[in-house]
Amino acid sequence: MMSDDVKFYTAKGDDGTTGLLGKGRVKKYHPRPAACGDVDEAQAALGVARAAMLDPEAAAVVLQAQRDLYHLMAELAAEKDAAHRFRTIDAARIEWLEQQTDAFGARIDLPREFTVSGDSTAGAALDVARTVVRRAERTVVRLYDEGYIENPHLLAYLNRLSSLLFVLSRYEDAVGGQSAVRLAREDDSR
Repeated sequence: MMSDDVKFYTAKGDDGTTGLLGKGRVKKYHPRPAACGDVDEAQAALGVARAAMLDPEAAAVVLQAQRDLYHLMAELAAEKDAAHRFRTIDAARIEWLEQQTDAFGARIDLPREFTVSGDSTAGAALDVARTVVRRAERTVVRLYDEGYIENPHLLAYLNRLSSLLFVLSRYEDAVGGQSAVRLAREDDSR
């Protein structure tokens, strides 16, 4: 049971501004909260996809990506002079995404023709998440180009994450057996 004095609102944003991690406030339509909102939406879309996924190992990868996106949002929300305190997205996180993409990509045989989303619920949800991640990437690139953020790894992370989500979508389609995408034979993936 919750205490009567717990509030789920602060009313500080009623004037159309939002606080940054640091001392500043910006308008809610500023590129910084817009990018945070896009990344937050991507994180939530990944949650929807994860809830539908059949393979627990693949779902665990998505959960880790969701956690990474929270760290990424913290850096986006920090004023430039405070951003280093929140920096966890680096070359190692990008390498992890590449390793996951390669590992799950080796488990499937893609058909030669263009694939269309919707062969499985999880695959379709992962495709939606991928498109939201792509939008987030575009808004984060804007922050970077306009000098609001300095960490180029944030851009690379979102770019690699969308690639991973494409592969995981096809993988979940194959796991569900409802697709032209097939699981690679065990001896072919080694």
